[in-house]
Amino acid sequence: MKVAVLGAGAIGAYVGASLDRAGAEVHLIARGPHLEAIRAAGVRVLSGRGDFTAHPHATGDPAEVGPVDHVFLGLKANSYATCGPLIEPLLGERTSVIAAQNGIPWWYFHGLAGPYQGRRVETVDPGGAVSAVLPVRRAIGCVVYAATEISAPGEIRHLEGTRLSIGEPDGSISARCREFSDAMIAGGLKCPVEADLRRDIWIKLMGNIAFNPISALTRATMLGICKHSGTRATVVQMMRETLDVAARLGVHPDVSIDRRLAGAERTGEHKTSTLQDLEKGKPLELDAILAAVVELADLTGAPVPTLRVVNALAGLLNEQVSKEAM
Repeated sequence: MKVAVLGAGAIGAYVGASLDRAGAEVHLIARGPHLEAIRAAGVRVLSGRGDFTAHPHATGDPAEVGPVDHVFLGLKANSYATCGPLIEPLLGERTSVIAAQNGIPWWYFHGLAGPYQGRRVETVDPGGAVSAVLPVRRAIGCVVYAATEISAPGEIRHLEGTRLSIGEPDGSISARCREFSDAMIAGGLKCPVEADLRRDIWIKLMGNIAFNPISALTRATMLGICKHSGTRATVVQMMRETLDVAARLGVHPDVSIDRRLAGAERTGEHKTSTLQDLEKGKPLELDAILAAVVELADLTGAPVPTLRVVNALAGLLNEQVSKEAM
């Protein structure tokens, strides 16, 4: 099995190193000091489950790799529409794209029976710009429950969790999903193939939709948000509104708000990826996490006043960050 990891950052390099350990032909596509460190000494993974070093091929030029069986997409969702020059050399006739993203994916209504079948979510696929680069027929969804960080160039610290759930948009248990899952499991990860990945999407989104924008607006950690009575109440209300939207789309996550809050508290003084991006001056990945759910609320008639307020505030912050980054 030949796999390219496009965007071999914290999660991408961790997945690539695990697949390499399982014997897959892995090509990491990265840049800067991180790329140079991997080329020189491989990917060093530091984990409570056992440290290891893998030596997959690493490059900054996808043309060196050519078509692969699977592209594991580790880029931020807000860069999908512009990743065409990077991903095109990797695509063969049957190449799948396994997008490890938070929030609502561009393929959400693809293959989904019901009144919204085939509908485009404009917030995450404006004018079809993402679908033009990443055709939905190639898409395999991926919900990441593992937490990792780049502790130094070429070095990945595994913080918790080894599960990355995958699934076809149409709910089938395909051969291409099973092939990728088997390789991930052989590399020491959990990778269930889900017939209803949208349920996992909404479970993960319950946390992201509240903690990610609030952390950027307040500069607070997960634990800090939970301990403050005002922000905790805001998180609860955002989660309730999110579950209402999911229910109107036929998805009923069987995880309680109390359980999601308890899980967030256990992470301690952890900074969300959105807060980390803010501190680095990078544009914030909030369209798929928050704005898309407001769009789906408009579609289904769900009242989401708290989501709308936080979306407006976070949107203005993102505009300012984006201007400063230019």
